[in-house]
Amino acid sequence: MLRFYWVIFWNLYHIYMIPKMSYMAKHTEKFDEAKRYKIARRAIYYMMRTGNIKTVCDGLENLPKEGGYVLYPNHQGKFDALSIMITHAKPCSVVVDDAVSYGILIKEFIDLVEGKRMKLDDVRQALEIIKETSSEVKEGRRYIIFSEGGYTNNGNTLQEFKPGSFKMAMMAKAPIVPVALTDSYKVFGENSLAPVTAKVHYLPPLYYEDYKDMNSREICALVKSQIQKAIDDELAARESKRGWFHRK
Repeated sequence: MLRFYWVIFWNLYHIYMIPKMSYMAKHTEKFDEAKRYKIARRAIYYMMRTGNIKTVCDGLENLPKEGGYVLYPNHQGKFDALSIMITHAKPCSVVVDDAVSYGILIKEFIDLVEGKRMKLDDVRQALEIIKETSSEVKEGRRYIIFSEGGYTNNGNTLQEFKPGSFKMAMMAKAPIVPVALTDSYKVFGENSLAPVTAKVHYLPPLYYEDYKDMNSREICALVKSQIQKAIDDELAARESKRGWFHRK
């Protein structure tokens, strides 16, 4: 958490952005999604610059060129959605746990991108959010939803994925884009100010034709396996590179 407080302190001169974000969120008739997303990414940029944070990505060519879709990343920490948004040029939003969505800067950010707050202990409300979001995806919006639900110091290790989270894409008959995150947990999860790099791997999407005959559990297992493989490949490549340097 040290880096989190460091970022807040060194961005106090940008404090004006908080009321600006709130104002823009309340007046969507004046500020379209593209304008609001631009401000959101600017805020992320300021955080990264002062926090010695770098984000790299690959697989941008895998993102569908048209229409709405749902991004399904693994969940490692507070920087996960931000690492995706800073590398994802087209506006996208996020589904978050209602219980953690009202902290300083978090509330303003979620409101700015018109994120959805899901009460994980309220099945009826969660279902309404899934229906509402899937309807918006049909209309062309893009959403991030974390199938793991939360994170608990899991680092680059996957936790259990929730099949129900895939209902959003299934109801919209929209593309499912698996996203593998590595080292994102280090950004705000380690008590350090050393330079840190989070990596985002956009994997080939599953289109409706690919999964229409599958149930949510089968889709969940497939997406998790693809993310696991991407993480394993990344870690193996690092180990191989480290071994090469040692041999040198």
